[in-house]
Amino acid sequence: MKSSAGFQWEKMLGWSLGLFVLLFICRLTYGYFHPGIALENGVVNIASPGSDDYSISRKNYASEKIKTTPHPQEGTAGSGLTQKYEKIATLRSQSSRFAEDEAALKRTVKGFDAVIQYEQNTGNAGRRNLNLIIGVQPEKFDSFYVEIQKIGRIMARSVTKTDKTNEFLQLNAKRISLEKIRNSLLDLKRRSGRIDEYIGLENRILEIEGQLQELGVQLGDYDEENEFCTIRFSMYEGEETRISLAQRLKVAFEWTVKFYLMAALGLCLALGAAFFAFRIITGSSNLKPGPGK
Repeated sequence: MKSSAGFQWEKMLGWSLGLFVLLFICRLTYGYFHPGIALENGVVNIASPGSDDYSISRKNYASEKIKTTPHPQEGTAGSGLTQKYEKIATLRSQSSRFAEDEAALKRTVKGFDAVIQYEQNTGNAGRRNLNLIIGVQPEKFDSFYVEIQKIGRIMARSVTKTDKTNEFLQLNAKRISLEKIRNSLLDLKRRSGRIDEYIGLENRILEIEGQLQELGVQLGDYDEENEFCTIRFSMYEGEETRISLAQRLKVAFEWTVKFYLMAALGLCLALGAAFFAFRIITGSSNLKPGPGK
């Protein structure tokens, strides 16, 4: 029969080996499914798409009718409210066939009757970057968003929808207030007065007219005839990295050994510290004098 100590050592060895194999499998699986990772000579490299910090001054807004719940007790029927919102989708794609994918992208934009509001092309052949801001009709946004993901290899994507109703109402209220002030000043202008008062009144009217024009530009972004949602699409050129199974096994094994040894060392240090703390505590208790001494 095997001794109890030998059985315990075999059990500990089996648990240690099982933990090592589990870590190895997890790291190997991570290397297969994590996007944007290239392994070259055992080094993890993340391809850089360049800067995607680009924007245009004009904002795209859209409207949506929201039905309110009727109140039978009050005798009122449900009514519809208009919500103003901004919807922006951001996509980053990698392409090994840059020219073909760029042409496919332009065809997709044309097929959905979308508008390219901004275009930036940078880099030389082999390291090219394309940044687009595309205005899409709200009712075609979802289908366009799905279709455009077929171009290249999507590395990152996000959709953000922001309510802009309060900002729209505030701009309208400010416009109405300025129009009332302008009309009052125009009434005063028709009255007789001193030249300096007339000049000051004229300058004030011109100032308000300028503010009204600025508000008109901002409110024009909310015009229902020109409603769009925004697609920010970035595509950078890069070859797809084909990683062999032997390379994946090598990298996964090296990573597992490294972190396994680090974990084992940390566990040994923790156990050693606990053992010395236990000895110190038990030693100090043994040094205490007994009763009657």
